[in-house]
Amino acid sequence: MSSFSSSLSCPTYRSRTWSSPFLSNHYHSSLINVVDPRRSLSFHYASPQGLNLDELCVRSQRKSVQSSVVAQDGSAVTKVVAESDGGEHQSTVSITVVGASGDLAKKKIFPALFALYYEGCLPEHFTIFGYARSKMTDAELRDMVSKTLTCRIDKRANCGEKMEEFLKRCFYHSGQYDSQEHFVALDEKLKEHEGERLSNRLFYLSIPPNIFVDAVKCASSSASSVNGWTRVIVEKPFGRDAKTSAALTKSLKQYLEEDQIFRIDHYLGKELVENLSVLRFSNLIFEPLWSRQYIRNVQFIFSEDFGTEGRGGYFDNYGIIRDIMQNHLLQILALFAMETPVSLDAEDIRNEKVKVLRSMRPIQLEDVVIGQYKSHSIGGVTYPGYTDDKTVPKGSLTPTFAAAALFIDNARWDGVPFLMKAGKALNTRSAEIRVQFRHVPGNLYNRNSGTDLDQTTNELVIRVQPDEAIYLKINNKVPGLGMRLDRSNLNLLYSARYSKEIPDAYERLLLDAIEGERRLFIRSDELDAAWALFTPLLKEIEEKKTIPEFYPYGSRGPVGAHYLAAKHKVQWGDLSLDQ
Repeated sequence: MSSFSSSLSCPTYRSRTWSSPFLSNHYHSSLINVVDPRRSLSFHYASPQGLNLDELCVRSQRKSVQSSVVAQDGSAVTKVVAESDGGEHQSTVSITVVGASGDLAKKKIFPALFALYYEGCLPEHFTIFGYARSKMTDAELRDMVSKTLTCRIDKRANCGEKMEEFLKRCFYHSGQYDSQEHFVALDEKLKEHEGERLSNRLFYLSIPPNIFVDAVKCASSSASSVNGWTRVIVEKPFGRDAKTSAALTKSLKQYLEEDQIFRIDHYLGKELVENLSVLRFSNLIFEPLWSRQYIRNVQFIFSEDFGTEGRGGYFDNYGIIRDIMQNHLLQILALFAMETPVSLDAEDIRNEKVKVLRSMRPIQLEDVVIGQYKSHSIGGVTYPGYTDDKTVPKGSLTPTFAAAALFIDNARWDGVPFLMKAGKALNTRSAEIRVQFRHVPGNLYNRNSGTDLDQTTNELVIRVQPDEAIYLKINNKVPGLGMRLDRSNLNLLYSARYSKEIPDAYERLLLDAIEGERRLFIRSDELDAAWALFTPLLKEIEEKKTIPEFYPYGSRGPVGAHYLAAKHKVQWGDLSLDQ
């Protein structure tokens, strides 16, 4: 009996005898450079009869590591680290959340780390440090973190006990983000907890981008591991345009190697986004249809039913195109449209994504609609407009809505419009991918379907959030003596099919960073290609001071978005009658 390997099937580390996954391909610190020529491998595992694969969390198996260590005097030393039969007890992972007092850390990062601990996905020896400028004791950090922790719905029996155990592993160190002295003090605290074990360190930068480089400089020179790996997770935004993004990458690479930098886009950790390649490459019925021959258009839709609400100061500096389109939606598009990779190795997948991005046609302003929400009353309640937010400059032209038509100039997708739509203060909260197939040529049942052929088009919908689902719209005969057709859904609703709670995206991405799996993180050349596509458009919008089309708070967005779709002979799938 065979089974697929599961990325988040994580039993307790203590009960396994397998190699530690916490060594990277390239170690870098200010003291030594450790080069390890190994490659991480993913296994499709053959299950012996009677063995429950849910009890295994195996991504790679290695018996020992032979590393070449280059000392400061230039001499080479060969070092062998045994990793079998309890080798994981010789290593430890220290996770430092830089910016621990912020909302992202409290609402996402600490809860995700606890969920990983609860599922047995963290190693036996680990320590979590919060680092921020705020003055706080260990007890105060634990009290703050405890208020945001929750247990899995199906595993609440020992919830309190697990929380107490987790919080005992959490500590706090106060310091400035640009202070070498404070990071040296952090390093001393980390060493106290690591003891004589092989130390691996992960820094999560949950801080504003203008202080990324200062924090990385201090962490690299004063608090990186001297005998294990050091990795840094960097949150978006990665610059405002191609120039600032390249400058940020250049600055980070002064202190880190590329494979130490984990640029996180949490949408790539969404369950349905990760399932996209599984759906396409492991089901024979889809891959032959995945081209211009059968697909008429593809839509990537993101909507929020709330405005900036106090975050206008941050948002006004970026806008919806930078905040959502250039990263979240474009990354999903690249995964959707890429050619079959050589393997599931991170570099093979990212190579194919880069090819897609480099094949994309420059975006024309006439293929873009921008909008901004205005005040509107719904049910007697008045919702403020974007510029009514006190944190937003008066007269701001920053778009809170954008729709665009993009094209990929390659053999597979030539002529197929890829439509993006993203907005705030709309009538619903959702994120979905819609694949509309071509009309059936010479359809025998056209006269039974009516004159609107779009209403009979097959459509594959992947709903990323909320209520995760995959469904296929087909035409079906209504039961009875007559010949009347009906559009029906073949529906996979995750909540009905799977009893297990879907992990949060941050859980998956944090686990991948700890294990050195880079598949869902953004490489520097991916970032360059993404900004090369959007920077000319953004520059043109800002130089021409393009006025956004206003739309009421809680509406479906600007009317111009419908004209844009019609221009390319498309109807937005989320606005069709059967929604």
